[in-house]
Amino acid sequence: MKAVQYREIGAAPAVVTLPEPEPGPGQVLLEVAAAGVCHSDIALMSWPADQFPYRLPLTLGHEGAGRVAGFGPGVTGLAEGDLVAVYGPQGCGRCAKCAEGKENYCLDAARLGIFPPGLGAPGAMAEYLLVDDARFLLPLDGLDPVRSVPLTDAGLTPYHAIKRSLPKLVPGSTAVVIGAGGLGHVAIQLLRALTPSRVIALDVAEEKLALARSVGAHDTVLSDERAADRVRELTGGLGAEAVFDFVGAQPTVATAGAVAAVEGDVSVVGLGGGALPVGINTTAFDVAVAAPYWGSRGELREVLDLARTGALDVHIETYGIDEAPLAYERLHARKVNGRAVILPNG
Repeated sequence: MKAVQYREIGAAPAVVTLPEPEPGPGQVLLEVAAAGVCHSDIALMSWPADQFPYRLPLTLGHEGAGRVAGFGPGVTGLAEGDLVAVYGPQGCGRCAKCAEGKENYCLDAARLGIFPPGLGAPGAMAEYLLVDDARFLLPLDGLDPVRSVPLTDAGLTPYHAIKRSLPKLVPGSTAVVIGAGGLGHVAIQLLRALTPSRVIALDVAEEKLALARSVGAHDTVLSDERAADRVRELTGGLGAEAVFDFVGAQPTVATAGAVAAVEGDVSVVGLGGGALPVGINTTAFDVAVAAPYWGSRGELREVLDLARTGALDVHIETYGIDEAPLAYERLHARKVNGRAVILPNG
């Protein structure tokens, strides 16, 4: 089978040919219909050799959806041909967090060597993907796997962050989304579907701001050194009750802190390496800062249910598997408007 792998530190991903995997006891073989391309992959491939935490070569792709092609002994509740989405942040299934369905916060995954597909374990950017347990597969139930595959991360991650702040996003409140790309443009739609808040989107690119307006942002602001002042002007000097930073670089994190209202929430979601200090006179009073990660299995089910209502429309660009290196080039150059999706089987 063909697969897209990161094979050498500092090198571009490559399309290679690998043996087709065979499912063992409890495992499910998925014929991959779609795999998302994410900035997390760019971050992973930028780590130097002395900091790289995984074994190479690594098949990429932590967003996956496809058709059940087979399964090993002991698998129940699935049939060949079922269309499913893959839950990425897979945990041990036994610790206290996993017992709550929060496998994204598994307490034992690192110790047991359990990694998400594409982020340590073989990923979905291949013609076939081996899934270790059927509990990681959620039925698509009528959703198009190509259009819905980004929901497994680009939908789930902002949903998890937004859900924490829902009590503060009441009528008259404001939510700020920093970065209107793959995750940010979905976050805007989630905020519009789940809250009555005014949504202000920030980005450095005018085409991303246009995308933000097209999916429901009430206001858009160029993300530059004047962005915080502009958001303060738009909110009458009060700031935003919730700020979601999908970039996470130091300048955007600083902006997030500067525009958070008294008792506001700041969620630093992006992997840009920035940090926001917390203390008296560093932000408005009683601002809460969090660094949420992905989301729970139950939350993914909720995101898929919401998508079935028509509330979410992920903007995608599709590429064949041989074009995957080009998709990464475009993503790195910030030329992807929305989410890039690889179609491993055409």
